[in-house]
Order: sequence, then C-alpha cells, then structure tokens
Amino acid sequence: MKALSVALLLALLASVHRIPLTDYCFFSRSRLCVLWELQRRFLLFTGESDLLSVPPDPQVQGRETERSFENQKEKNVSKQEALNESQLLTMQDTFSSQGEDLARRKKNEERGHQLYKMSNKILKHSKSKKDKEEAYQLLTKAADMGHLKAMEKLAAALLFGYHGPQNITAAVTLYETLAEKGSHRGQTALGFMFSYGIGMEYNQAKALVYYTFGSLGGNLISQMILGYRYWVGINVPRNCEAALTNYRKVAFFIADKLEKNEEMPVEKVRLMEKSENLSSNNDFLDWDVHQFYKFLAERGDTQIQKAFYYFLKAAKAGNTHGMAFLGKNYTEAFKYFHIAAEKGLADAQFQLGVMYHSGSGVRRDYKLAFKYFYLASQNGQPIAVYYLAQMYAAGTGVFRSCQNAVELYRSVCELGSWSEKFLTAYFAYQDGNIDSSLIQYALLAEMGYEVAQSNSAYILESEQVKILSNDQMYPLALLLWNRAAAQGNAFARVKTGDYHFYGYGTKRDYVTAAIHYSLAVDHHIAQAMFNLAYMYEHGLGIPKDIHLANRWYDLAAQTSPDASIPVFLAHMKLEVKILFSEIQLFKQTTIPAGKKSHATSWKTVCIIAYLTSYKHTFIWRHPSVQKTPFQRFIGL
Repeated sequence: MKALSVALLLALLASVHRIPLTDYCFFSRSRLCVLWELQRRFLLFTGESDLLSVPPDPQVQGRETERSFENQKEKNVSKQEALNESQLLTMQDTFSSQGEDLARRKKNEERGHQLYKMSNKILKHSKSKKDKEEAYQLLTKAADMGHLKAMEKLAAALLFGYHGPQNITAAVTLYETLAEKGSHRGQTALGFMFSYGIGMEYNQAKALVYYTFGSLGGNLISQMILGYRYWVGINVPRNCEAALTNYRKVAFFIADKLEKNEEMPVEKVRLMEKSENLSSNNDFLDWDVHQFYKFLAERGDTQIQKAFYYFLKAAKAGNTHGMAFLGKNYTEAFKYFHIAAEKGLADAQFQLGVMYHSGSGVRRDYKLAFKYFYLASQNGQPIAVYYLAQMYAAGTGVFRSCQNAVELYRSVCELGSWSEKFLTAYFAYQDGNIDSSLIQYALLAEMGYEVAQSNSAYILESEQVKILSNDQMYPLALLLWNRAAAQGNAFARVKTGDYHFYGYGTKRDYVTAAIHYSLAVDHHIAQAMFNLAYMYEHGLGIPKDIHLANRWYDLAAQTSPDASIPVFLAHMKLEVKILFSEIQLFKQTTIPAGKKSHATSWKTVCIIAYLTSYKHTFIWRHPSVQKTPFQRFIGL
C-alpha cells in the first residue's frame, strides 16, 4: 500500500507539472522518486510488479491515441497510393498489350484480305495449273491469318477438290472452326457432311440442326435444303407452309438476279445418258441483248438509241423481237407487246403480264396478268414463273395453292448459281475425279435436284468411290434412287425395285420390288414390264400367273425394240415349260405303266431348250448393277 501511495503521489505531482511521470522523476531527482525507484525494483524482484501500475493520464492517453491514429492513417494513405500506382501501371500495360494485339490483328486482316483478293484474281483470270496452285497457296496463307472468306473458300476447295487435291479431314477441321465463329457456310457444310456421313458419322439429326442454324444465318443453300426436306418429309413432318417459307426466300433472291441478268441456266447432264453436247437457251440470249441495249441507251449512247428506233421500225415491219423490246411509252409498248405476245414471244407475254399485274398503262387485271405469266412460263420465261408463284402463294387472281406455289418457287430456286456445280461435277467425272464429282452431285442432290440424285446414286453403285466405306455405298445409293423415283424418275423407280429384288443396301423384299416395278410400268418402261412378267412367271412376291407373264412380256416387246430378243427367249421358255407340263400330263394319263415312249427324248430336248432360254432371259432381266457381256452385246 505504501508503494502504491508513493506512486500515486508522484503521479499527482507529475500531473500538476503536466509532464509524464518518468519525465518528472528524470528532471526532479526528488527523494520520492528515489524511494519509488527502490520500491519498484524490490517489487520486480519479489514478483509483485502489478502493484506498480499507475492509472493512465487521460490527456497523455488521448494525445498518444491521436498520434497513433494519424500514423496509421498515413500508413494507409501510403499503401493506397502504392496500390493505385500499381493498378495504374497494370492497366497501362494491359491497354498497351491490347492495343498491340489489336494493331497486329488488324494488320493480319488487311494482309489476309490482300492475299484473298490476289488469289481470287488469279483464279478468275488464269487457266494454267501452275497459276492455280499459286492462287491456292495464297488462299492458304490468307486462311492462316484468320480471314473468314479465305477460310470458307479454302474449305470448299478441300472438300470439292477445286484447284488441288481433295482433303476431307482438313475440310472438316476448317468447317468446324468456321461454324464456331458463326459462319453460315461452315454450318451448312457440316450439315451436308453429317447427312451423308462424309468425313464424320452419318447423323441426320445433327444435319438438321446445322441446316437450321445455317438457314437462320441467311444461307440460301440451307434454306433450299430445308424447303425440300419439309416438302418431301425427310426427317421432319411434311409441312407445305414451312417449305413455302424457305423456298420463297431463295426464289426472291434468284428472281432479283434474273431480272438483273446475273443468273443463267445450266445444262444438267445425266450420267446414264452421257450426253456430250451442252445446249444453250436462245430466249436467255435474246434477253441478254435487250438488257445490254437498254443499259447503253439509258447511259446516253446515241447509237444505241438509234438501235431502239430501228427496233421500232422492225416492230412495224413485223419482227417479233423488235415488238417485244420497245421503250417506256406504255401505250405504244402495250400495243406492240400484245402483237408480239400473240406470235408467241415469251418476253412479250411476260411484259404484258407485268403491265396487267401492276396496272402500268392499263387497268389492273390479275386474271389477265395470270394468263400472260402462265403463257410466258410455258415458253421458258423464268421470271414469269416467279410471278406465278407469288400469285399462288398470296391467292391473287387465282385460288391460293401452297402446293402450286412451292413447285413454282422451287423451279425458280433451281436456277441459282449453285447449279453451275452440274458442269464442274460432270467435267470432274469425265476426268476421272470420281470423289470430287460425287460430292458436288451429292450437295445438289441434298438441295432436291432429281438429276443430281440419280447421278450420285449412279456413281455410288459404280464402286469407284474412295471417300466412303463399302457398307455405306449401297444404302446411300438406294436412298438417292428412292428420292429420285419420288420425283417422277421412272428409271430410278426400276432401280429401286432392283435393289429390293436383290437385297442391295436393304433386305431382299420381292413384294416391295413388285410394287416399284408396277409403278414404273405406268411410265411405259419396258424393263419394268419385263421384270414384272418374270415375277409373275415365277410367283415372286405376287401370285404365279403364266398368262399374265406372257402378257407383260408382249407389252415389253411392244414398248421397246431392245426387248424383242429377250422377250422371244422368254416366250420360248414359257412354251417349253407349258409343253413339258402337257407331255407329263399326257404321259400320266395315256401311257400304260412299264411302256416306253418317245416322250423321254422329248423331255430331254425340252430341258435343254428351257435351260438355254432361261439363261438368256435371266441375263436381260438385269437388275444387277454391272452389265453382263450379253447385255453389252445386244446394246443394253
């Protein structure tokens, strides 16, 4: 207690002098301080140092707290400033890095675009193989720089075998990258490859998904494929309105190109016929001349204006082309268009339809417009077909018909620039590039072209394809023959029956084969009649009937001269069979048991004749894929 009192007394003295206790004792050196120091040391030695605690001075404690707070504040400010400075430096580095990346990317894009333009220029103007290889290399460099159009063109070249060797694996990789970047061309190509199992698994569900994304991205090929699928019902329910929506989008684009004369029809060669002559369409050439003259006249070329004057003179002299291609005076134009239309010129009929449809120079009359559009379409005017489709789709001047509108829109869509693949595919086939030819025909077949479906199936069953496995070929060929048959190809209908008869790509099914042959007979196909007769003769899939077999054999011979020899042999075989059965019956009813007759020798002759005729009949029947020597001999 004494020590505590000394400490309190010292603390009181220190507070009076307004200095800390330790400072007071240091400066005063009083006896109390000496006593307090001795007591403090004694208590520390005895372990009772807690008795030395002195109540804190409030003023001193406040100043120390304030000083500590200020020190902490200064430290926090220093830390925040350091942090801000660090963040600022980091952001500057980031922005600098991003700016450098952006500049580098922009530079690459510009360089890639230049390379792409150079490659296009070479491919467009050069025909030498060396130049095309150089263009292909430039295209590859542009694609490596991330140029989207270069990647699309390179992928198409690898897939179809343009300007270089075909590489399906590399094409798949590129198209997958393009699809991830949102390229509608990449999505469409992946849908096509999934649909056929080219370079990846055969999966119609995935194909439909990619076609849908491609269509939403504005890809015309995807829209046309979806239109065909909804129209026919391929992996989707049949839906005429959905088909109409897709076909109308494509037809609008094609009609616009036709009006600007930017699209021209392409000859579609059937590989089975192997036609060498590609014809041209004179009507389109006439339209070409008209558009060229019109362009020059509107530009102010006086010589061409004189040409229109002579067109007028020719019209008065009776020249139908001059009548059709007059100027903008509606009264005069209507007069001469009408005269030319009466003489059957398609373009004049179309122009009259436009005048009646829009009410230009005449009273609007949709029925007369429909009449002239129909006449022009029958004479090969493609834009008139588009107008007819529009009228059927909207019910203008005619009862609305979704089916008629779809069929007309579809015929317009098939005039698109993609039909040029018919030429490149045919030339590739002629040059022996079977895989390249197949892929081009297969894409057109997917878009609904019946000729391409037949050609693709024909190539597949030739067994020369390397990009598909053997177990894929016949099922795909059957699928394509069946689609072509559904579009009215009678030969494809016979082939479909053959596949079911022999079990190619499917299980053997005589009933289905007989159905397909019966459908082909309606198109007056001698091969189908002969095959049906053969099935009646042997009771394959249908009840056995010799008389009906004879009848169909006769019809086959009447339909095609090529069937005369096989039908003669078939008749001979049937007669021998009938004779043999009658001899057997005669032997059983008239010759006593144990007696010999000349019937035995007759039996031998009949068997030989029967086997000979049966052999030749079987050879001609030929639903086999490859022709036999006998078929080649008789020209089948």
